[in-house]
Amino acid sequence: MDFVTLPGLIAGALTTISFLPQVIKTYKTRSTKDISLEMYVLFTTGVSLWLVYGLYINSLPIIITNAAVFVLAFIILALKLKHG
Repeated sequence: MDFVTLPGLIAGALTTISFLPQVIKTYKTRSTKDISLEMYVLFTTGVSLWLVYGLYINSLPIIITNAAVFVLAFIILALKLKHG
């Protein structure tokens, strides 16, 4: 692993982990009233495009972190749509 990949993986891990508290809280409380549907639609779409870009350029930090963030953001988005 080179010097450039390591900070990318660390940054990706930290930003990915930052979604866990929201996913856990939303799942436990089933409350999504303070979550913006529009923001999560735009965000999830953007993350999916980052994932496609990462696959295209074969960048491991972009692929791993955006795949994980997509899953977490999609869970929140699905809960928002279900419990709106």
